Amino acid sequence: MKIFKFGGASVKDVESVKNVSAILKLFPGEPLVVVVSAMAKTTNALEKVVKAYCSGSDESAALLNEVKSFHAQLLEQLFPDANAEVYTKVNNYFVEIEWVLEEEPREYDFVYDQIVSFGELISTTIISYFLDGLGIANRWVDIRDCLLTDNTYREGKVNWEESAKRVKAIIPDLINERNPIVITQGFIGATSENYTTTLGREGSDYTAAILAHILEAESVTIWKDVPGVLNADPKFFNDAQKLEQLSYHDAIELAYYGASVIHPKTIKPLENKNIPLYVKSFLQPQAKGTVIGKDLQTKPQVPSFIFKSDQVLISIAAKDFSFIAEENLSSIFSCFADLGVKMNLMQNSAISFSVCIDDDAFKTPKLIELLKKDYWVRYNAGLQLYTIRYYYPSTIETLSQGRDILLEQRSRTTAQIVMKEAEKPA
Repeated sequence: MKIFKFGGASVKDVESVKNVSAILKLFPGEPLVVVVSAMAKTTNALEKVVKAYCSGSDESAALLNEVKSFHAQLLEQLFPDANAEVYTKVNNYFVEIEWVLEEEPREYDFVYDQIVSFGELISTTIISYFLDGLGIANRWVDIRDCLLTDNTYREGKVNWEESAKRVKAIIPDLINERNPIVITQGFIGATSENYTTTLGREGSDYTAAILAHILEAESVTIWKDVPGVLNADPKFFNDAQKLEQLSYHDAIELAYYGASVIHPKTIKPLENKNIPLYVKSFLQPQAKGTVIGKDLQTKPQVPSFIFKSDQVLISIAAKDFSFIAEENLSSIFSCFADLGVKMNLMQNSAISFSVCIDDDAFKTPKLIELLKKDYWVRYNAGLQLYTIRYYYPSTIETLSQGRDILLEQRSRTTAQIVMKEAEKPA
């Protein structure tokens, strides 16, 4: 059994959906579990709906209509018969979202998961029906029946023991010679109370890894719009190079620092079962791509650049200018943990503690106010964080030339630099 994961870019329009079917045809009769993300920018669009709803704006209905319109156009092109069952299925999902919007807003993270999760449910339903129409036998599975999480909304923690029981009880029985393919959702799970949870942004990779681990799959393949794992984002670096292979360790490091090609939690479940991970192009499915696995040396070993924008650098100091000691750090870390804020970089000095985080419109102001109760807090927003794996001095000098550096940190293999946003040409 193999696990395939198709992200939003691979199902962004009619031609992309058709391309998914073409890729699946390259593996006739092979048992496949296919994990699919929401289409195109649907997750971003549904996030806007959530923000409008939770802030009391009357724009939520209009924003939802934009999402409905996008999918309606897609359905019309893929399913000429307007009476096809898929129309009813998809419409029912939107009705469920509207039911949520009719209620009084609850806690943001909870609402987020109940609404944004429909992106995956809709995309997989469309894919499954389209494959049926082509004669490609498949079974659609609601992953919420399989993956049990706690109630940490937007960052659900998987109950591995119970999830393993459910996955093994449901998925293997659906795969046979006449029906070798299961279609399911990435990114989402459910609590014991049957509330929907999400596994963290871009969490579909993690879903694929969880299923591979439980089902002891032969491999996982992530289908991307790039030829493999690159040493830099081609949107920012014109001369990005493909890495032919990566060790699990280097893949974990790159993912942790924010490389968008792999979700940070993806590698560990695969490493535990020694399952190789392939990152391949859905535009060139026959090409080799990048392989990540055990006992592999990263090749070529060139500097890898990871770029994160919309960063906030927060500096925290004791109000009496005393040392930042262990008890201070303990209370500071508690503030971050209580609000679910991740640290992208941290640095400690005698009287201050600095940390770089993603700028979250809801969490960042709350964090700063919470810290201000016991500490002096200063912060800079609108920053960029560069992480360079396997750096050498000239790469840092070139990258930071003419830029205002607020914080720099280096280890033997990794350098991180926080800089002000580059000025745009006039």
